[in-house]
Amino acid sequence: MSTGNQVRVVFIEDDAPLREAVVQGLELEGISVEPFETAAPALQHLTREFDGVVVSDIRLPGMDGLEMFEAVRALDDELPVIFTTGHGDVAMAVDAMKNGASDFLTKPYSSAAILDAIRRAAGRRALVIENRRLRDALRSRTLPALLGSSALVDRLKRLVAEVSRAEIDLFLTGESGTGKSFLARQIHDLSPRHERPFVTIGAETWAHQDAELIIFGRDPGSALSRSGLIERASGGTLFLDDIETIPVPLQARMLGVVEQRRYLPIGAARPRQANLRIVSAARNLLAEGETDGGVSRSLINRLQGVTLALPPLASRREDVPVIFRHFVAEFEREFDRSAKPIGDTIWQHLMTHLWPGNLHELRAFARNHVLELDSPAGSGSGMPGRQSGTLRDRLAAFERAVLEDTLRNTRGNIPQAIDELGLPRKTLYDKLARHRLNPRDYRLIRD
Repeated sequence: MSTGNQVRVVFIEDDAPLREAVVQGLELEGISVEPFETAAPALQHLTREFDGVVVSDIRLPGMDGLEMFEAVRALDDELPVIFTTGHGDVAMAVDAMKNGASDFLTKPYSSAAILDAIRRAAGRRALVIENRRLRDALRSRTLPALLGSSALVDRLKRLVAEVSRAEIDLFLTGESGTGKSFLARQIHDLSPRHERPFVTIGAETWAHQDAELIIFGRDPGSALSRSGLIERASGGTLFLDDIETIPVPLQARMLGVVEQRRYLPIGAARPRQANLRIVSAARNLLAEGETDGGVSRSLINRLQGVTLALPPLASRREDVPVIFRHFVAEFEREFDRSAKPIGDTIWQHLMTHLWPGNLHELRAFARNHVLELDSPAGSGSGMPGRQSGTLRDRLAAFERAVLEDTLRNTRGNIPQAIDELGLPRKTLYDKLARHRLNPRDYRLIRD
């Protein structure tokens, strides 16, 4: 619909008294009407971006309504057209509906009838326009998990565009490194809740000794009151990552949040209502009968209502070159340098390697290619395994590259890095110390 929530209508009717009466009646209902006596000038008013409805008589001088309808379909086959017709033209109107017309009204029609038909069609048009906006947004954001043209990714793009705006809970599944957390954030950014908070509860929080306090908070009436993550997500999206790691004592309480949107802060006498959309994720889709580390089947079933499966790179090899070029361009901008040409050896590696680390591994490989860290000087091969040193040395170099990549991607945010890498806090700090990496050095990085 147009500015605000006002419905727009292009109205084509050659009977001047009827045209004026209908325009007056619709405008009194707050509808914006562009009246036309014939079809040709009305078509000049229409574009693919037109967010309204066309209402047209079938019998018109010059180009008739059915010819106009074919022209509209050629312009945009999702633009709704409502026909008005006399009793003798009902068969033609029915045929037009079979070919995609939105509705038809038999003359004389009441003000209520035309108003109802217009509002129904305008509602459908608004959804079409919004879905197009979402698809355009998906294309413009170039999220690596959605780059490519494989059948798997095309299907995922369509699903993301459809579910982002719907007020339904989602479950994301996929191997480590397939981009679940990034997709969860994008779904939030494309949703009606995009101006509200996006809050993550992941492996580090589930395992924390004060997890209950961090998640549910403490009664506001207490001297030691504290807001929890659920409260901070109010009005927005709560992303439950790594659900396979939720400890048993928290599962019943989280089930209440998921099913009833109710939670009880520590020390509170009454539960509080949570206005949330919940997106959850796990590394693997849990099959019927599995409880993966003790996670209750009831919680799993409730979270797995609408599932989006992120495919591993090994199952969409044709997308790997596109994603690799995306990462190379990203690092060329970041490091202000041009990468060497991508030779046959690299292309062969891109297409034959299994990429068990998925996007994280491919991104690290692209970064090393741009920085020429992974091949002998001047070779330009960009191939892992060409470095000098023992296997231990090579593994250490790869681990450091992944750590640096994660710190850069999270801008030194340790909780996010822990969630992304799936490591306990102590283990991550030990590895950072071993490689002499300081998260503070990455906190000033900006896009």
